[in-house]
Amino acid sequence: MRARHEITRKFAKQYAAAAKKEKSRLLDEVCAITGWSRDNARRQLQAALKPRRVGARQRKPRPLKYSHDALKVLQKVWAFAGGISGKYLAASMELQLMLLEAHGELVPGRGRYSHHVADELLAMSPATIDRYLAPARARDPLRGIATTTPGPLLRNSITIRKAGDEIEAVPGFFEGDTVAHCGPVLKGEFCRSVDLTDMHTGWTYTRSIRNNAHLHIRDALDRFISEVPFEVTGVDFDNGSEFINYDVIGWAAELDIYFTRSRPYKKNDQATIESKNNQIVRRYAFYWRYDTAPLLKLLNELWPLVNDRHNFLTPTKKPIGWATDQRGRRKRVYDELATPFDRLQRSGVLSAEKTAELTGYRDSLNPAHIAREIDRIQQRLTYLAAEKTRTLEAIELAKAPNAAAGVKPARASRKQAS
Repeated sequence: MRARHEITRKFAKQYAAAAKKEKSRLLDEVCAITGWSRDNARRQLQAALKPRRVGARQRKPRPLKYSHDALKVLQKVWAFAGGISGKYLAASMELQLMLLEAHGELVPGRGRYSHHVADELLAMSPATIDRYLAPARARDPLRGIATTTPGPLLRNSITIRKAGDEIEAVPGFFEGDTVAHCGPVLKGEFCRSVDLTDMHTGWTYTRSIRNNAHLHIRDALDRFISEVPFEVTGVDFDNGSEFINYDVIGWAAELDIYFTRSRPYKKNDQATIESKNNQIVRRYAFYWRYDTAPLLKLLNELWPLVNDRHNFLTPTKKPIGWATDQRGRRKRVYDELATPFDRLQRSGVLSAEKTAELTGYRDSLNPAHIAREIDRIQQRLTYLAAEKTRTLEAIELAKAPNAAAGVKPARASRKQAS
């Protein structure tokens, strides 16, 4: 704040003497440097020129614009929506309130909720939502291990798709990857989640399998084809041996699906699915070790709920091109916030019957029920896997060489490093 006020004092005299057009430019610069809104920047510039009396009492902070009831209901809606950011919550607020009212989770006149509170929630800006929700946010300290093993078989015969290639103009082209639920060690058998996302709409499909055997990968891909509500035209995988093999390539050839791969050790080639691995799999299934049949069953009960929340209720933004800012620097241009289902409707690939069916399904969803079921499954996963994962982590730490005692740590194998 001290640096911001120094910047404000620097621009204050210029602002006071400037013409209207020049004032607008100065405001833009102050906002870009400090992150303030234009209204706040204007107030700060005007206040910086006023002399301050020694010993004068400071002005009382401005009262909150929205009521305490609105803050409490906002926290509840945010929790039901999955803890998304203010930008996405503001874009989906009308849909969230409509569904919560339709299922009796929010009733005017009960639990601080009213039509006035609803109007306040709809009027909130993304920045205000984030500011009001800041105390409620939490972070997960656990981290995972990368398990991609290069699959040299058939790599030279598969088309390479690079970062920067044109985004597909119609739905149907998916990026895919697997996420290992191994905890702190790669030893033994453990569950993996197959994660796929459509490049055009952001539609996501997730399925957990027992291991990376071709039989289980093929089963997950068959379920993916049957459960995604539109035609799959292409898939792009990394260089993992679970995908680069005759079985998966034969599956794509049978269904006339275009098959590509990314470059080795170039994660930007699959930036979309890499972000979804964190946003979907790690955020909801954590970093515990899952290696039993009951845990696998729980994971596959979790993913339909998570996919429904993401595909029908959570807005996202998609890059649509490049532009330059006022200083000539290159910047990304994004489309308007929309849910994957909204983008799918606008694409025109759905028939009228399918659109009506999916719209009816979307309207039947209860965000509060989805949130409660996700929480129930997560609590069960944590109960069954957390202690075992922490025990394995303690064993691995005990095995680690003591560098302080002069023992040189062994180099990790290439397989583990990949």
